[in-house]
Parts: sequence; C-alpha cells; structure tokens
Amino acid sequence: MSENPQEKVTIMSLDPGHFHAGLIHKTMYPHVDSTVHVFAPEGDELDDYLKRISSFNQRDESPTAWKLKLVKGDNFLEEMISKKPGNVMVVAGKNDRKIDYISSAISSGIHVYADKPLVINQEGFRKLQKAFEEASQKNLLVYDIMTERFEISSILQKELSMIPEVFGDLEDGSPDNPAITKESVHHFFKTVSGQPLIRPDWFFDVEVEGEGIVDVTTHLVDLIQWEAFPEMVLDTTDVKMIAAKRWATPLSLEEFKTVTGKTEFPEFLKKDIKDNVLRVFCNGEMNYTLKGKHAKVSVIWNFQAPEGAGDTHYSMMRGTKANLIIRQGKEEKYIPTLYVQLLGDQHEALKEALTVTLQQKYPGLDLEKPVSGIYKVLIPESYHVGHEAHFAQVTEQFLEYFENGSMPEWEVPNMVVKYYTTTKALEKASTDNN
Repeated sequence: MSENPQEKVTIMSLDPGHFHAGLIHKTMYPHVDSTVHVFAPEGDELDDYLKRISSFNQRDESPTAWKLKLVKGDNFLEEMISKKPGNVMVVAGKNDRKIDYISSAISSGIHVYADKPLVINQEGFRKLQKAFEEASQKNLLVYDIMTERFEISSILQKELSMIPEVFGDLEDGSPDNPAITKESVHHFFKTVSGQPLIRPDWFFDVEVEGEGIVDVTTHLVDLIQWEAFPEMVLDTTDVKMIAAKRWATPLSLEEFKTVTGKTEFPEFLKKDIKDNVLRVFCNGEMNYTLKGKHAKVSVIWNFQAPEGAGDTHYSMMRGTKANLIIRQGKEEKYIPTLYVQLLGDQHEALKEALTVTLQQKYPGLDLEKPVSGIYKVLIPESYHVGHEAHFAQVTEQFLEYFENGSMPEWEVPNMVVKYYTTTKALEKASTDNN
C-alpha cells in the first residue's frame, strides 16, 4: 500500500473537531515526522486541538515534540488537497462529512487514518464502498481507529474463546439469549487528560454526529467480528438484521451549558427540542446474526457518570463449555474485569490456559478462587493502560501496516461488513420505531 516501505509518515490533520484527533499525538512515533500539517476552520474546536497538543508538548513526564504548521480558513479541504504536504490524512470530527473528506483524500492519493465512525447512514455506506474500491486500485490505506481491540479484558476474552478445551464452540444463541453480547454506557460530561471535556454543540446534532446506533456501536460490532470470527474474511451477506431500536437522552439547557460552554441551544438543534429539553437520539440497540450466530449490541448515553465511575462496558460470549463475561461496574471499581463461568468440570484446562498457555504473551495472569462457580481472571495492573493510551497502540498498528505496505486480507472486507451492519441497524430502527 505504501509504495516505499521505508517512506516516512507525514500527518495532515484535517478539521480536528473531536478530541480523538489530539489523542493520537499523546505519543511520538519513530517513523512519523514531528511536523503535523493542520488544515482547519477557525473556532473553538481548533483552539481545543492546539491546546491539547501544546499540553502534551509541555508536560513534565515524557513531553512530546510535535511542531504544527497551521493553515486556517473555510477552504481547508481544498488547501490540503492542493498543497498536499503529507501522505496520511488524520480526520476526527463531524461524522456526516467524514466520508467526503475520505473520498477526496483517496482521489488525491492520500492514505487515510480516521476516527470512527467513517459513515453514519446508508448513503454514506455506499460512498465508503466506492472509496475502498478506489483505495485498493491506488494501493492506499484506509483504516479506522479501533481502540477497543487493545483493551486487555477484550483481548483475553478473545484468547480464551479460541481455546476449545476451555470454551468449546461459540453457541448459535437466539434473539433472547444471544451467543455474544456487547453493551456500552457513555457519558456526555467527563474528564479527558485531567481536564473537563468541552464538547462542540454539533456533537448533539445526530444528523452531524450520527445516532448512537451508528456511532459507539462501531466499536462493539467490530469486537464481535474480531472475537467471534478472528482473521476471517466476512461478507455483508453474512449479516441478517433481526431487530433494532433507538431512543433519546433528554438534556436540559443547564446540562447543555455545562458540557458545551454555550449559553443557548443553537438554531440547528431547535428541531430536536421539546419543552426546552433537547432530545438526543444517542441510544440504540440491535439484534442480528453474523454467520448464523446471534449477536446483541446496545449503547446508552447518560449526562454524567456516578462519582468515581466512567464509561462502562459489558460483554458476554457464550460457549458450549464456558461463558466469558466482562463487567465494569462498581464492584469492579469501574475497571474492565473478565470472569469465566465454567459449564463443566474443566477447571484444570482453564488454569493451564491462563498460567501456562497465555503466559507467553501475557505474563502474570492468574485466577481468583471461584465464587458460585464463576472465576475472576486476575490481570496485572500494568495491562490496564486506559482508553487514552489505546490511541497510541492502534496508531502503532496502523504504522506497522503502512510500513509493511499492506493490511491483513480481512481488515477491509470486515470494515465494509461493520459499517453495513451499523447503517442497516439505523435503517431498521428508523423504520420499526416510526
């Protein structure tokens, strides 16, 4: 994909409207030019991005050394395409136009490293299919930032599911009792890099950000494909959408002020306001089958997490011999924790899997004495690096693909399947709920 495997990566950051655009720069990378070319409109989002990079450069411990070359103005896309000072476009921001940025970059011979979701509706999905086709013809990378693949509890859930002596085979499941479940709870108001997160007002416009069922679910659908069918090439015909629904989280003007810093609801959100309360359709649930295996995905957004809590993840993989469960609640001190519920007498197989087989990759793993037949996997604290650190890990994965000049054969087809699934769920939820 990179014609010259030794070619250095030079990043062009386009319209960095989401804080994820800054988080990939929390770390320096040996094969990435320290100069980042930024093309963006003036405004609070650009200011926030610049402050974030500056804070990384000025921190006491392991400061970064990014240098920014800034081109400001409304013609930022045209400026990037015409000047083309880099070879990789990083984009994280308004999701409704992201696919058009991606298509323009591909047409101009630029690799793409993009925050999720790449698309938020079926129209965008069709454009994405064309973008992937053109990228393939031009030997270009298009890669989305799947940070959750680097969460240790998900990695170990996947690893254990691939040991038949422990897990058996993945059940087929049913709509009421899926073979694999992924649920995620998020919060509008939270702290990032030690600072309260100020979100742009457009984040609450689902026509721009995308509804919850096509946004955060991108990670969850990706994990289902990655865990249930590791390194297998999937196709859209493998997906059957059974049911989907969507619902709103109410946001008062006071809450909106707290999280955006704006004193009033903007005009473009008036369509979603009833009795002076903003209704944000950020919640969604889908039930579908992937190669005949029943899966359930749901995402919920609340305004603020309880004291000491953050975003949470729940997952269940049901095997013929064991259930693999991830919880991240109060009992787990809001740290993703993996449990194993054995359905037979394979304690010795489980112990060997964790203390022998997986020790090669993940030294220090152990088992806690079971409670009611459920074992807790003891994971050394050093593996719990946190969400922000995952951005460096996934960026290093992208850079490895770039240096190799190729991605695994399953990555692109499975990205297509992933966005087919999310946009199909939105289509079904919109139809079924009306």
